[in-house]
Amino acid sequence: MITDEKKTSLLPHNCILEDRRTLSVTGVNDVDSFDEQTIVAVTDLGELTIRGEKLHITRLSLEIGELQVEGNIASLSYTDVAPKSTSLWGKVFR
Repeated sequence: MITDEKKTSLLPHNCILEDRRTLSVTGVNDVDSFDEQTIVAVTDLGELTIRGEKLHITRLSLEIGELQVEGNIASLSYTDVAPKSTSLWGKVFR
């Protein structure tokens, strides 16, 4: 039986880029958006933006947190996920 505590633990996160044509990513929680130029994947360590040309998701398994991409990969970049604040000051300064 899987407890809630185990579900909320961080998934191991790795990126393996081979010849700028194949990318394997683990620790993926969701894919926010995708097209042939940009894929935005959500991880526990922030949003991972994959840019390039002719990008195709060849495998996506959210159960085990795996994403595989093929295409002409030009860049990988992370955007930190801002913690959600419910306080008045957090909403004002957002």
